[in-house]
Amino acid sequence: MNLSFFIDLLFPRRCPVCDGIVMPKGRLICRECLRQLSPVKGPVCKKCGKEVMTAEIEYCFDCEKHKRTFEYGLALFNYEETARKSMAKIKYKNKREYLDFYGKAVAARYETLIRRMDAQALVPVPVHPARRKERGFNQAELLARRIGECLSIPVLPQLLLRNKNTMPQKGLDPSGRLKNLEEAFKAGKEMNGVKGVILVDDIYTTGSTIEACTRVLKKAGIKRVYFLTIFIGRGQ
Repeated sequence: MNLSFFIDLLFPRRCPVCDGIVMPKGRLICRECLRQLSPVKGPVCKKCGKEVMTAEIEYCFDCEKHKRTFEYGLALFNYEETARKSMAKIKYKNKREYLDFYGKAVAARYETLIRRMDAQALVPVPVHPARRKERGFNQAELLARRIGECLSIPVLPQLLLRNKNTMPQKGLDPSGRLKNLEEAFKAGKEMNGVKGVILVDDIYTTGSTIEACTRVLKKAGIKRVYFLTIFIGRGQ
């Protein structure tokens, strides 16, 4: 019997949806619970990856209305009720192990597309140090590390830093969100030779955070910025 057997016996893998012990062993999510999540399906917006009504629609309402400086992004699941509850457990109940499933799922579904981005690093969207201290971790960084381990892509958390603790984004319109994020981020010190990066975050809603991060990175000399998220709000 190896060490992993005893670890699994003492600390069995729990499902990121129902919190129950996952069966059969070796899985990261219950089969039935996986069906409760809503995978992003085509057709999708060519910029942010939100679902759109028909293939004739190139861009969702938000991407038509607001300038995007990132190349494009990919998301795994639609941000619906089951997704909200799962993400809340990660962020507010310290269920960071649930990111094992989500990170591996992103890597498995999108490996080919991620390789085509030809990015040199994954860059987690940073949280303010005060929030990180309160929570104990940055979920975007942990997610990036899970994806990076699966695909052998370096993770550079110091490439982008947060220097302003903004007010909550909830309840703000897209222009208000972007304004709220102005000067919240700054470039770090790992820029040498890096031309293409993939931002990693847990949730994409209006795109204000990803856009603000992209602008900072491009001003610092990054030529191409993509993004990956677990969840995305449905397009309009």
